Amino acid sequence: MDLTGRSGHEAVPAMREAIESQMLVVTGEPVDVDQLVQRAGDAWALWHSSPSPRAAVGAVLPRIISDGRRSTRLLEGDQRRRAHAALSSAYALSEQLLAWVADGQLLWLTADRCMASAEQADDPLALALAAWVVGNVWRVTGREDDALRLATDAADLLTPRLDSGQEARALWGAVRLHAAITSAKMGREGDALRYLDDAAEMAAAMPDYAHAATLFGIPNATLTGVSVHVELRKGSKAVDVADAVDPDSIPSQDRRARVWLEVARAYSQRKDNTVAVHVLQRAVNTSQEAMMCHPLARSLASELVTSGGRIVERDARALASAIGVSV
Repeated sequence: MDLTGRSGHEAVPAMREAIESQMLVVTGEPVDVDQLVQRAGDAWALWHSSPSPRAAVGAVLPRIISDGRRSTRLLEGDQRRRAHAALSSAYALSEQLLAWVADGQLLWLTADRCMASAEQADDPLALALAAWVVGNVWRVTGREDDALRLATDAADLLTPRLDSGQEARALWGAVRLHAAITSAKMGREGDALRYLDDAAEMAAAMPDYAHAATLFGIPNATLTGVSVHVELRKGSKAVDVADAVDPDSIPSQDRRARVWLEVARAYSQRKDNTVAVHVLQRAVNTSQEAMMCHPLARSLASELVTSGGRIVERDARALASAIGVSV
């Protein structure tokens, strides 16, 4: 398996068919909008609860997308806008599933469809979630300036609506975290920490809440600080942040695995390779599928084999093999 390329997954062909198929003629009855909204929400819950989220969600998401596309063609008025919001949410989840396993063209198409449906829904919440999705894609494809601008624009869109409910506040916090990570990747430490503080303040105001899609809440906001400091190449600070919170408090197997990956990266930056191997193993135990698909996990496993020293080489080699990397 290539260390930096996309790994592929059995769920991709059905996802591609649902997203790329052309619907020139649409007949029959639309799916009930309430059911469509519920199915999209259930798919997000399945994504967060499963240790193999791509396989689990890949079994149900293509049908949700196909039904959503049909319904947005057959419905009118407010019902059509609600269907578009549900479809945009399904596309947002598709981006999570396809990241690192599908070709760039399909990922870009999915992100574009997500934003297009949010625009048709004319719903600030749907637009903010779509901005979170598109910004993620831009950040990892070298368009950090555009990603940061989109995140701040989404926060500005939601600012007048923060009194409308917890979902608006959570999405505001989520795009603030997105801005923090993006700024850190750009080396803009002051901006990164300022956005991180903004998100932490918002999370503290809603202590028992976790957004259904982005998981924004106190644990996620705190642990995103680990990612920010790792991107800033401050491994010791990242470890200190990680020590202050329990990753198991995040209600998502995939997100917990990625947090353990970030902590492993932090220890690797400190040249504490023995602990890095142990922590990366925790990530694999949490979601082997997630680590098999993530290039940073594959890259770190390879580095620990080749550069971690003889004391960890055997364990690191077994770990690399477990996630499909031959070193």
